[in-house]
Amino acid sequence: MSETNQPCAWLTTLRADGSPHTAPVWFVIHDRVIWIASAAKNVKVRNIAADSRISFAIDGSGPEPRVAQGRALIHRDLASFPEAISLLVKKYGGWDVTDETADGQRVLLEIPIERWLLGAEPL
Repeated sequence: MSETNQPCAWLTTLRADGSPHTAPVWFVIHDRVIWIASAAKNVKVRNIAADSRISFAIDGSGPEPRVAQGRALIHRDLASFPEAISLLVKKYGGWDVTDETADGQRVLLEIPIERWLLGAEPL
């Protein structure tokens, strides 16, 4: 299984005191950009709003782990990103990225990859 097909990865954001906050996330990578859908109320979104620096780890238990870094952008208008939504829906078996009934307002996190810190760039 390709690293980009892994079901989840680990996103690390920075809390206000500078300590890391790491959470599993569903994701896709397209054109050197990581896309993650999230509830707007989640800690990772609040952290990114204050400090956009992140690290992102894929398949840390596999033979070829990947770690990237970048700066995340928060998008509240999901309809402006139909390709990212379509890729997430396809990867996660029809998951409705825009469904606000469970967790409230949804956002998309766009993370242009600045560099891969460990491993080569996934195909």
